[in-house]
Amino acid sequence: MAKKASPRQPNANRILDAALMLAAENRWRDVTMERIAGEAGASLARVYEFFPSKAAFLTRLMRRIDDQVLSGHDAADADEPKRERLLDVLMRRLDAMAPHRRAIASMLRDGGVDPLGAVCSLPTFAKSIAWSLEAAGISASGLLGIARVKGLAAIHLTALRIWMKDETQDLSETMAYLDRNLRRAERLMAFMSGISGTLQRDKSD
Repeated sequence: MAKKASPRQPNANRILDAALMLAAENRWRDVTMERIAGEAGASLARVYEFFPSKAAFLTRLMRRIDDQVLSGHDAADADEPKRERLLDVLMRRLDAMAPHRRAIASMLRDGGVDPLGAVCSLPTFAKSIAWSLEAAGISASGLLGIARVKGLAAIHLTALRIWMKDETQDLSETMAYLDRNLRRAERLMAFMSGISGTLQRDKSD
């Protein structure tokens, strides 16, 4: 007797899409792994293979967004002002996130009740921010790079709160916030670079 073939299991993207759909319709804390498996048509073991924790869903979503943002990179923009390039990168991030705005809002809202999940997602978030800087032609390396990553992370997280309530068609409120704060950050980074250069010259004297 021929052995019955086991049903084909969904891939990670399909499971992530199922989780995002459930997150958009429910509080993220109430979405169980079993419900995600059922929605995706996957076994629980298959879900565990790709997502050993709920934090892993947010991590994979951030990587998917990174892929979309970086695939839109155009080296021909290298001569544009770096602040404008960075603003464009951040807006591309928000465009990539737009189809999942309700799900992301649900996940972020419950981040405070899942501190372990939030901590587990931090390295991926920092990497996303670092690559956003690099895509704008701004170095994310060294001590100054670390400061840039931390500063941009703070701006991006605050901008997300505005973005989630921004009903304008072109996200003008969110863009205005980002532009205003990137200008401030640009002035601060210029000041820090000047201080660093002064200290280096003093050491060499």
